[in-house]
Amino acid sequence: MVNPWAGEVALVIDGRIHPCKLTLGALAELEAALGADSLVDLVARFEGGAFSSRDVMALIVAGLRGGGWQGTAADLVSAEIAGGPVGAARAAAEMLARAFAVSS
Repeated sequence: MVNPWAGEVALVIDGRIHPCKLTLGALAELEAALGADSLVDLVARFEGGAFSSRDVMALIVAGLRGGGWQGTAADLVSAEIAGGPVGAARAAAEMLARAFAVSS
């Protein structure tokens, strides 16, 4: 079970639920993987709909690692993600939104 109040997002891969969370370490890995100048640039790409499949994959891998997964992007190449590319993009966007949400 995932905890959305802790910034977690559920992602179903090959029929199994995985918790995803963009921790500080996962965010640093994400910046390096995408060669992004800042996370604000990445968020702007998603908000503007100008993200690539590489952006989505990097976000998914970073979020999975933040949730404790030990795999690599290569492990996901033939994996079935629930909802396909749209489901993956939705989960990636949700992770970004939850990572930067201000809790009260």
